[in-house]
Amino acid sequence: MIPMDWDQFNNKLITLGYSENDRLQIEKAFSFASQAHEGQKRASGEPYVTHAVAVATECADLQLDAVALMASLLHDTIEDCGITRKEIAKQFGEDVAFLVEGVSKLGSIRYNDAQRKIESLRKMFLASAKDIRVVLIKLADRLHNMRTIRFVRPEKQKRIAEETLEIYAPIAYRLGIGSVKGELEDLAFPLVYPNEYAWVKKEVDKRVPEGEQYLREEVKHVLERAFVAEHIEPIAIDYRKKHLYSLWKKLLRYDMDMARVTDLLAMRIVVKNIEDCYRVLGIMHQLWKPLPGRIKDYIALPKQNGYRSIHTTVFCVRNKITEFQIRTREMHKEAEHGVAAHWAYIEGEKPKQGGEVAGRMQWVQKLSDWQKEIGTPEGSEEFLESLKIDFFNDRVFVLTPKGEVIDLPMDATPVDFAYAVHTDIGNHMIGAKVNGKMAPFDRPLSSGETIEILTQKNRKPNLEWLSFVKSSIAKNRIRAALRKESSVTPLPAYAQQQKRGTYQFTLTIQDRVGLLKDISAVFSAFRINIQHITFNNTKNKSYPEIVLSAQLRDTKQAERIATRLKNIRDVEEVSYAI
Repeated sequence: MIPMDWDQFNNKLITLGYSENDRLQIEKAFSFASQAHEGQKRASGEPYVTHAVAVATECADLQLDAVALMASLLHDTIEDCGITRKEIAKQFGEDVAFLVEGVSKLGSIRYNDAQRKIESLRKMFLASAKDIRVVLIKLADRLHNMRTIRFVRPEKQKRIAEETLEIYAPIAYRLGIGSVKGELEDLAFPLVYPNEYAWVKKEVDKRVPEGEQYLREEVKHVLERAFVAEHIEPIAIDYRKKHLYSLWKKLLRYDMDMARVTDLLAMRIVVKNIEDCYRVLGIMHQLWKPLPGRIKDYIALPKQNGYRSIHTTVFCVRNKITEFQIRTREMHKEAEHGVAAHWAYIEGEKPKQGGEVAGRMQWVQKLSDWQKEIGTPEGSEEFLESLKIDFFNDRVFVLTPKGEVIDLPMDATPVDFAYAVHTDIGNHMIGAKVNGKMAPFDRPLSSGETIEILTQKNRKPNLEWLSFVKSSIAKNRIRAALRKESSVTPLPAYAQQQKRGTYQFTLTIQDRVGLLKDISAVFSAFRINIQHITFNNTKNKSYPEIVLSAQLRDTKQAERIATRLKNIRDVEEVSYAI
């Protein structure tokens, strides 16, 4: 239910615990947004301001801070109402203006189905947002748009739904916001895959009522009696139903066999502390025999997005296979709201060093699969500062004038950008505009900037470009163009020397004792020292990876090393780049 006036919205804020001072500031933004959007209508025919209020309501449910709620109310005023950033800063402060501008910039990013650079788009969202709150407001914005998508014309519905499945839902997952991720997926699923959705829903509707009755009337009573006997007082004993899209993705791995899905419904037990989590696990395994290999302790080893819980699957009442999830109240809140769960916490009390509080905050270090060391915050100000997004210190994500994302190495220049778009654009480049202003060819680019390349038909690459370009694709194409221009005269020594440098090798492996020794022996045979080694356990691949770097004299030497590495037992794939 979306509050339609300030009194309704204010009552919700009071219920959620926002202070009087916060509510006064939010009311000012509420009034400003109402006036700015006056006369504007949504596709549904409703006043446009209802969308702004709905986004703010979702942010309030996530219990974001007052600054984020003000920005969520104002998030469309720059783009749709002609309000300037300067005016918002004057009225509401620099922090609010920063967030509103950030949300507006994210709105300019375009989803290009032809390029399918999905991962770059996800990273672009985080790299250009600068502050997690920008992403959270944008997720709330997309959630309300999906809830009202039936009013949009059908061809646009599918495009928006595809964006939601491929961009927004994965970002919500990486930030640990399970409630938003699940709803976004289930709203998009019937629009992108209508036949598959209909089949899955039909199968679920057949099975869920009986399963709910079984958990509610049989399993829950057994648990309650066992907990009384062991003096455990659970906060809640309920169950959750698997989201339809998540179920479909699982069925694809199980040859569409519903009989193999054991977690269509799962019993969820919320207890007071971690000690009780393990006591409950012990009680369950005394009552019922666990399935081998189906105990997952995400408390001891949390998921990379911060998710913590214990999962176990047992032969339960009447020998039915049943999954249980055991967690504390804090873990449950984090599982639903992810990073947003911590705003409510820091408003209530400042984090302290040590103990359970420090443990609760450590997961912020694992906001996504793209990790960066950020340290444990020691106060609310430091905590918010730690949420500034800077995961991609080795990449920049910039935009074409049409809003398409180009992924480049750190310190890449307009010349790198030109060659990333197309070889001909790089070869005929005569100038570059960054955010609408002319820029030097060697200017380092930053994430979120818009780049436009000026070309001239008779223009050719310059040898000097090799001294500042960062991407291997630009270097290779510049050299190729220079060779073509002067096929008889060999390249100057300067250009030839560019081949010498640091080469990075990526090895997909099956881990075994002694493998690293075998890999090191290859480099030793060439009298080359390994400079750096990183181990990656990637979710999207069957095997882990080793990434290592070394100084080599040329590409031919790299090719010979790669050939030797491929011959090592348990090395599945080898690739390299300078």
